This record gives sequence, structure tokens and C-alpha cells, in this order.
Amino acid sequence: MSEFRQSVTEGDHTATFMLKKTVVMVGMMGAGKTAVGRALALQLGVPFLDSDQEIEAAANMTVPEIFARDGEPFFRARETEVISRLLGGAPCILSTGGGAFLSGVNRANISARGVAVWLDADLELLWSRVRHRDTRPLLHTADPKATLTELYAARVPDYAKADLRVPCAPPVAVEQMARRVAEVLLTRPDVLEPQNA
Repeated sequence: MSEFRQSVTEGDHTATFMLKKTVVMVGMMGAGKTAVGRALALQLGVPFLDSDQEIEAAANMTVPEIFARDGEPFFRARETEVISRLLGGAPCILSTGGGAFLSGVNRANISARGVAVWLDADLELLWSRVRHRDTRPLLHTADPKATLTELYAARVPDYAKADLRVPCAPPVAVEQMARRVAEVLLTRPDVLEPQNA
């Protein structure tokens, strides 16, 4: 088993953590998977990866460009390949796209080789975050809020299958959410374990 050990110094106190499995952030677009994942990785002193960024780097195209040129099924197949590859590496914090956890293959891979953390944000919070962005190809519709509402209703039952759930209730500042996720992870010593300094 690959493990990642890191010391984090806060004032005069040094906390050391050992990350034993990759933590996979799942949830709706706008839930904060990338921002919270990046902050969590920084707090724990472990690597951060983003599956969408890895796909974009491999394709030399943005996710919206891949959707437009090759379609969603092509993108989902590449997404599964990338997530599987990243799960095989050293333990890290991995942010995934909103649709990634809908795939039974991805859920099985994540369950076998990592731990899924669902950032559970309500519909109004999600809409407030995505409404002014044009980087969400699934929301390029005549009524994007209705589309988001449909996606939310369809996807929540799959997100609820995640190993751990962290509600995105106020306050929802990124660093605060990252601390909440770390606290939940510490309930799973098979994933994250504090070490004696």
C-alpha cells in the first residue's frame, strides 16, 4: 500500500497526517470539488489532481471543446480511463467532473482503490455558482436552471452512494469546507490517520 505522510505546522503545534488512499471529490457542478479539493490537499500537504484538467492536458482541448467535437459518450470513456490511471498512483486528493460518479465502473474503481467524498450542496447554492459561467456544456440549453434541476434530481441518488458525505451548508468558505472534509476523513483511519509528531 502506498502511503503519503506529511507534517503540517500550525503555530507551535505540528500535526502529521498519513494519507493511505486517494480521496475522490464527487458531486454536482458548482459544489466546489476543485476549490475544496485543492484547499484540502494544501491543508494536508498532499498532491492535488483534477480529472478534467488531466483529460484536457491529454486531449489538448477543453472539456467543452471535447463535448462539442466528440460528444459526451467519448468524453465519459476518456474520463473513466483517466480516473483509473490516477487511482493507481500515489494517494492524493482527486477532483472529478460532476458526471464521473454516475458511472458504475468509476464507482467500483473508486470504492476499490480510494474513498469517495460527496460535497452535498443544495440546488440554489449550485445555481448561484454556475448561472453566470459558460464553461458547463450540459447547461447550454434554453432553460439552464431547469436543466440543472433535472440533473440534480437524476444524480443525487448516485452521489448518495459515496463513502462519505459533507454538507455544503453555511458557512461555505473554501477553507472551512476543506476543514470539514478533513474532519470527516479522520473518522476513517483506513484513509487518513494522524501520526504522533
